[in-house]
Amino acid sequence: MNSSTPLRYYDLIIIGTGAGGGTLAHALCNSGMKILLIERGDFLPQEAENWNEVAVWHDNRYQTQERWLNGQGRPFRPLQHYWVGGNTKVYGTALPRLRQADFGRIEHEGGLSPAWPVSYQQLEPYYQRAEELYLVHGCDQGDPTAPPRSAPFPFPPLPHAPEIEQLVKRWQQQDLNPCSLPLGIDFQTGGHCRLCSTCENHPCQVLAKSDADTRCVRPALKQAAVDLLTRTFARRLLTDPSGRRVIAVEVERNGEIMAIEGERFVVACGAINSAALLLRSANDKQTDGLANSSGLVGRNFMGHNVTFFIAFRYQRSQSETFQKTWQMNDFYFGGPDFPYPLGTVQANGNWPLHVLLPNILHKPCQRLLKGHYLVLAAMSEDLPDPNNRVVLTANGRIQIHYKANNVLAHQRLSKIVRRLLHQAGYPLLLAKSGIADVERKIAHQCGTLRFGSDPSTSVLDPFGRTHDIENLYCVDGSFFPSSSAQNPTLTIIAQALRLGDHLLSAIAPHPQSALISIR
Repeated sequence: MNSSTPLRYYDLIIIGTGAGGGTLAHALCNSGMKILLIERGDFLPQEAENWNEVAVWHDNRYQTQERWLNGQGRPFRPLQHYWVGGNTKVYGTALPRLRQADFGRIEHEGGLSPAWPVSYQQLEPYYQRAEELYLVHGCDQGDPTAPPRSAPFPFPPLPHAPEIEQLVKRWQQQDLNPCSLPLGIDFQTGGHCRLCSTCENHPCQVLAKSDADTRCVRPALKQAAVDLLTRTFARRLLTDPSGRRVIAVEVERNGEIMAIEGERFVVACGAINSAALLLRSANDKQTDGLANSSGLVGRNFMGHNVTFFIAFRYQRSQSETFQKTWQMNDFYFGGPDFPYPLGTVQANGNWPLHVLLPNILHKPCQRLLKGHYLVLAAMSEDLPDPNNRVVLTANGRIQIHYKANNVLAHQRLSKIVRRLLHQAGYPLLLAKSGIADVERKIAHQCGTLRFGSDPSTSVLDPFGRTHDIENLYCVDGSFFPSSSAQNPTLTIIAQALRLGDHLLSAIAPHPQSALISIR
């Protein structure tokens, strides 16, 4: 891999290697451009601890040691994973599309979800490419909200475990529509996936998870024009005297600070870190941060309103199996006697009880209940609010101000889920909600650099270029104007592919020939 001698000057510098940055590098690796990927972390090691519950859930082996602040100034350890591939190294592989109506203006009980500057039809070809690239298994049969498709899923849905098949049949008998959850894993013929119980929050020891590292970054690095700097922190972006063009990124690597020059720059650090990078890059021309003439950099931070349910039943599962194969969207756009959207219900992985209920159940109890429960999540839309924002403290620390919204709709959805689980034969339910907890929102972070056509109400244009700076782009969850009630990763991937096509049609490789190696 070309990670030891990157070049001094690049046609394109991408900061971040996750769903946005890694995918974009893959899309452009044969373009003829000289591309540099900058990653704060390193390659995540393939090791026994990848599948060790204690290492992953208790020791948080792969989570950053960094501390952020909540709105009250209390430090917390964010659910951030600085590795090549970003947070996709440990994500749950759920890769659904947004619903077609999610791209329009929607009235919620808690407020308005704004329209996107692009339509579903514009993004649909890129959704299809994203599903092919990330090996998505799925089926729209039975989903009342399924958006129109130009082609079937690349791979068939994953089989349900026996206990999940029973649950699905019971709900179908109640005229409900549980359906396949689209998942990105290598379960094709000759693939590596074993459908084990360690997918959620775990790295994959056999590289069967469709993460940005294995699907995009490693293949891109096989091209001579693509370089990678790992263990490299992007401190700030440097502009020319006009403040209208970025000329370099200042990085810190192995204790050394250096500036790497380029023709075009893409920020793909995740919604929170991308906003923080632009704020850190303030200069005498842009005193409130780069690309911030609208004052919206860092604002409208969103995640999702989520409640996790641990549903217990008397019958014990025969084995530790992969259970994250279903979703239910019957209440996505409304429910009984409630005209506003409620959200989705999704299966979750086999989370250990000592993680879900650390202060309730003693270890003997946890062992006794093993195999008698499943985990699922009710997920509702988090609405954009300019007061929910990412800021930097005086000493440069990230602080997130957040106040929950759209709570009534989520409470109604959670009440429906309780009733449906009782009717399906799960008499004991325990719930863990993170509606008001900003620390829980980070898993699906989005919205801090929203895109749009009006520079006064958005930071990015519809392709992801900043309105204020002609050669600066962003592609991660930060561009979302609304969060929908679906996992955001596939939409980030699709937008990265769309931006790749836009760059291919708009630019040509820079003719510079004097290249200096960084050691």
